[in-house]
Amino acid sequence: MKKMVLNIDKVTGFIPKETIAAFEPQVKACMETLENGTGKGNDFLGWLHLPTSLTAEHLADIKTTANTLRENCDIVVVAGIGGSYLGARAVIEALSNSFEWLKTQKNGPVIVYAGHNLGEDYLYELTTFLKDKKFGVINISKSGTTTETALSFRLLKKQCEEQRGKEMAKKVIVAITDAKKGAARVTADKEGYKSFIIPDNVGGRFSVLTPVGLLPIAVAGFDIEQLVAGAQEMEKTTGTDVPFAKNPVAVYAATRNALYQSGKKIEILANFNPKLHYISEWWKQLYGESEGKENKGIFPASVDLTTDLHSMGQWIQEGERTIYETVISVEQPNFELKVPHDEENLDGLNYLEGKRVDQVNKMAELGTQLAHVDGGVPNLRIIVPQLSEYYLGQLIYFFEKACGVSGYILGVNPFNQPGVEAYKKNMFALLNKPGYEEASKAIQSRL
Repeated sequence: MKKMVLNIDKVTGFIPKETIAAFEPQVKACMETLENGTGKGNDFLGWLHLPTSLTAEHLADIKTTANTLRENCDIVVVAGIGGSYLGARAVIEALSNSFEWLKTQKNGPVIVYAGHNLGEDYLYELTTFLKDKKFGVINISKSGTTTETALSFRLLKKQCEEQRGKEMAKKVIVAITDAKKGAARVTADKEGYKSFIIPDNVGGRFSVLTPVGLLPIAVAGFDIEQLVAGAQEMEKTTGTDVPFAKNPVAVYAATRNALYQSGKKIEILANFNPKLHYISEWWKQLYGESEGKENKGIFPASVDLTTDLHSMGQWIQEGERTIYETVISVEQPNFELKVPHDEENLDGLNYLEGKRVDQVNKMAELGTQLAHVDGGVPNLRIIVPQLSEYYLGQLIYFFEKACGVSGYILGVNPFNQPGVEAYKKNMFALLNKPGYEEASKAIQSRL
């Protein structure tokens, strides 16, 4: 089978190849640090060899639970925030028929999401939508006390029990949580829910290949064995024994850090396939939460093209030259659609007659890349052969490992997120949460 390919030819006009190659010793050292578990955050490296450590029995258990939900639900709500839902959503949206949810006859349950915001209107509309539906819930939370997810699950649990009865609710509510502790673990054990464990040594944003991602993806009807197989292939392709120039993780980590040191502070992940929108959202969390520390880090942004060429295109072309682009290019679409002939040709498109829509899209992609390079924007290109479970598995593991290496080059701990607690402390103080009395007084005095 083909492999995902990284191409940096449109970078070397901005940074000499020698500058990127000079990172080889540092990249090699960082990869060995990662492999040996001797760096910062080494208690969160469970994802590193996760693909090759997953057993057939574990995947079969996930698939059995997924089939139970598929057989008993029209809707399955995935409740989680950040890494607890973005990876699953990224894969599901990339592989799903964009309009399947509109059909009256569907091939399996529709997947919807909750616990990733505190929008009252959103939750009201969701719970109203579910009123006459046979729905189930996958509750994903290590602690069970993350405000957004816990609040949503409280609403959904009550509604599911009232609509479907306590016994059926036990069958269609699944917990993915800590092995031993936390509110979600206590609830799962008390209620008798089927549960899966979030490994202690895997952080949320690296958890796609744990039950956090695999169960929702299986419920959506996709092949988790192929997803894992793709990740396994990339794990082997990016090992410490693979030479620098042939190791896409090493080259990507080196290139982005060389660009950062040259003054390129923003990386824009661009795609020319609308199904990749949530891959970008997952990627933004992965890199933003991993690298944005100690007043350092490349800012991860994203655009969906050609759509955003009509909004962000002007800024990318002629704005401040502190950016570079990484373009995900899907080589082969899954379907074929050709431009038809039109007798009047009022739109002037008859010159495209008989061409596949993807041919037009590919020329838009190439034209955009050339224009942006001419405009002073270095371009990296990631070529994905096709949108399938196998190649998405490759892409996910590639980004995960490159993130770990890149974070170590930067000199930060890529596996913690101390900054995300700041807003929570203020929110809890403002809401007068028990235990925050002194913080409440202090924050009230500032208002």
